[in-house]
Amino acid sequence: MAAIYPDLAGKVVLVTGGASGIGEAIVRGFARQRSTVVFFDIADEAGMSLARELSSQGLAAHFAHVDVTDIPALRAGIAESCKVHGLITILINNAAHDERHPADQVTPEYWDDRIAVNLKYQFFAAQAVLPGMKAAQQGVIINFGSTSWMVGQGGMAAYSASKSGVIGLTRSLARDYGPSNIRVNAIAPGWIMTERQLEKWLTPESEAELLRRQCLKRKLMPDEIARFTVFLASDEASACTAQHYVVDGGWV
Repeated sequence: MAAIYPDLAGKVVLVTGGASGIGEAIVRGFARQRSTVVFFDIADEAGMSLARELSSQGLAAHFAHVDVTDIPALRAGIAESCKVHGLITILINNAAHDERHPADQVTPEYWDDRIAVNLKYQFFAAQAVLPGMKAAQQGVIINFGSTSWMVGQGGMAAYSASKSGVIGLTRSLARDYGPSNIRVNAIAPGWIMTERQLEKWLTPESEAELLRRQCLKRKLMPDEIARFTVFLASDEASACTAQHYVVDGGWV
């Protein structure tokens, strides 16, 4: 049974990339807290299905089709969410894309696209919610990084570069907005067994290597990241800011 944090009840939470994988688990986690959860994604069928399921349980989950790499659309989606559901005081910048890419085949356009989906939007989503948080003198932003660059994973230079940049973004925003009682942290998940990872990347050989390197000799699941995310957004973590939390079963 997951912990319940009473201070999260009624809070308006925005989760990017919330229709599947870790994002879906985070949406479910905040919905269980009785938060009002708005989530953005480009996967309409999965997003609408999740919203319907949670709504049928009496939980407040609202899906909106938003491509986070389209900054005007991202800003408009955030403005509309605030208008309809109230001030967003918790932002979870989860959306990402871990497509592999040989370095010798990366074009300037592809590089820009990887930065856009893995780093750039995180800043502009934060920029859009920070004025409201500052006025309210409260807020939590959680940016998602990755352990890929820490373990020296190859075949995804643009992804690893963008995810390592999340730390600098997080620490800078935490410093700037701490006086307004706004906490900004980053989470770096390890290899989490989402449906995408199981279908596209996990092989018997890679699983054996992962379990050899992890301290915990088991697969990690999306809900384990979601539970930590919810904790970090709650008042139980009220002194935590400007930090980078690795949640990887002891892989790094």
